[in-house]
Amino acid sequence: MINSVSASNDSTAAAAAMKKATGMNKDDFLKLFVTQLQNQDPMNPQDSSQFISQLAQLTQVEQAYNTNSNLQDMLNQANNTTTLSAVSFIGKEVVAPGAQVSLQAGRPAVINYRLPSAAQTVTLSITDASGATVKTLTQGRTAAGDGSIAWDGTDSIGRQLPAGTYNVAVTGGNVDGTTFAGTPLIKGKVDGVNMEGASPSLTIGALQVPIANILSVKGVV
Repeated sequence: MINSVSASNDSTAAAAAMKKATGMNKDDFLKLFVTQLQNQDPMNPQDSSQFISQLAQLTQVEQAYNTNSNLQDMLNQANNTTTLSAVSFIGKEVVAPGAQVSLQAGRPAVINYRLPSAAQTVTLSITDASGATVKTLTQGRTAAGDGSIAWDGTDSIGRQLPAGTYNVAVTGGNVDGTTFAGTPLIKGKVDGVNMEGASPSLTIGALQVPIANILSVKGVV
């Protein structure tokens, strides 16, 4: 909101910026111009066109500065709106693309994904922070669209893996042996908002999801 106080502050800041850049602001020029008129020879008046031209240029600088200030005010308001929008996600269930899955101690994890077309088989490869494959899960014939599979948190030989964040890749297989990539999804209830960085991100358990990546949102009863 731009009020009389902010407008006055903008005007003062504009004058200060002009004086810093040119050594003189609009008021200084007006005083100098009036002094020149008062002291000139009436019989031989001086050409004031250059003075007027310079004054016009300074006025343009001031107007440009004020325009930039107003744009910054609008940007700040937009940022505030984005923040309020992000907070409104708390408590709701969202879906976003994301290759991370959070494994909690003693609890199975649900891996969500999306297929662009039907698949004869679906393979999910789970890797740890070092990039090593710790588990491969498979499903049979699966329709196009969203799907999910439960992971008990064990590795390929049945050992319980430590809690933490793992990565997952989804591959669909056709009858003829060809394969295609699916999209792993992050799906869960938003329990917080991270305001650090250029834009807010939503907190879902141990995962962070940029608000711009959200595909869908729904209330949780």
